Amino acid sequence: MLPASALPLLAAAALYVATPPAQDAPAEIDLTALAASVTAPVAVAPEQDLPQNVEVTVQRNDTLDRIFRSVGIDDATLAELRTLPDVRKALDILRPGDIIMFTHVDGVLQSLNRRISETLTLSVSRGEDGFAVEFIENPLEIEVAGARARIETSLFDAGRDAGMSAQTVLVLANEVFGWDVDFANDIQAGDEFSALYQRKFQDGAYVSDGRVLAAEFVNRGKTLRAVWFESADGAVKGYYTPDGKGMRKAFLRVPIDFARVSSGFNPKRRHPITGQVRAHRGIDFAAPTGTPIYAAGDGRIEFAGRKGGYGNAVVINHGKGITTLYAHMSRFGKASRSGRSVRQGQIIGYVGSTGASTGPHLHYEYRVKGVHKNPANIALPNTEIPSNYRAEFRSQAEVALAQLELANGAPGRRLADNR
Repeated sequence: MLPASALPLLAAAALYVATPPAQDAPAEIDLTALAASVTAPVAVAPEQDLPQNVEVTVQRNDTLDRIFRSVGIDDATLAELRTLPDVRKALDILRPGDIIMFTHVDGVLQSLNRRISETLTLSVSRGEDGFAVEFIENPLEIEVAGARARIETSLFDAGRDAGMSAQTVLVLANEVFGWDVDFANDIQAGDEFSALYQRKFQDGAYVSDGRVLAAEFVNRGKTLRAVWFESADGAVKGYYTPDGKGMRKAFLRVPIDFARVSSGFNPKRRHPITGQVRAHRGIDFAAPTGTPIYAAGDGRIEFAGRKGGYGNAVVINHGKGITTLYAHMSRFGKASRSGRSVRQGQIIGYVGSTGASTGPHLHYEYRVKGVHKNPANIALPNTEIPSNYRAEFRSQAEVALAQLELANGAPGRRLADNR
């Protein structure tokens, strides 16, 4: 039971809950005044220009002037760099594919880096007192590896499957065995080859294959072997057979890379255009238009120009009564000017179909005192290791051939290195 004195208090509380107190009317807001009272935004200073990094890959016929302008750096900066010791020579030698790294702020050069060689980098940076120059050396680590391949589809496929680079396969085909094997027409499935070669690393990462030190090629059951020799005085170097005969001959057996023989040396061949029996006193190598043609041997250009049915042709006089002829060219090489000397392997022209020709190919002739000889089977003389270098050659050759034998037994094995 509540005391009677509490009843009036409870009744007042109930009445307050049921009827909330009246609120004041909302105040009016002057929006114009409010907008004027908002603090104006603080002006933010523009950001300073940030350095820009630009990587330029040198293209054919590029010049430094053109490269600097393309980046937005003025010629005065280039002129200043060229006055720095050793920098001019390091900058001016441009090779297609070279990479130059620029860092600049609104056209003001801050740094420049370019790789001069596999082991040397030029670094130029701007300091308080001008440009500072540094040549950074990063040596290569060399390991010696061996690989053996069996040809099933092609020479390059076999080499790749064995772990060789295309560069190493080309060395085997062009510099080692190219005088003895026609790699376009003589090789067949089942032929085998092996190589002992260097592999280059930098900071633990593979860079490229290096020198082929020894090699073997088994072609149609015939085994050819070669070793690299370089005398201590540098006077004698090249690839030689194990008994010291040079792999390099006075003439290339085939003056074009990996072309197919479309017509061989044949004294009784029927001409494809006239239909008459006419001796074919050379070899035709079918190849795409523009394929490079090489001088088969050292000599002097006796003729370069249009020559009747031969079309665009070059004749090289090699001395001792020997001349070679190259016909149906689409265009001539830079060296192909009458009277100029050329070296074996130098480009003298490019495959075409000029003159009496049914398609793009090289027609190649080999003559001795005016008499045509078959380039495919003519004996090519060897060079030999000079007698005073034979002992040095034998010691190098024995080591290389022993390692090649080891590689043949365990292809892909790392044999030695300098790391």
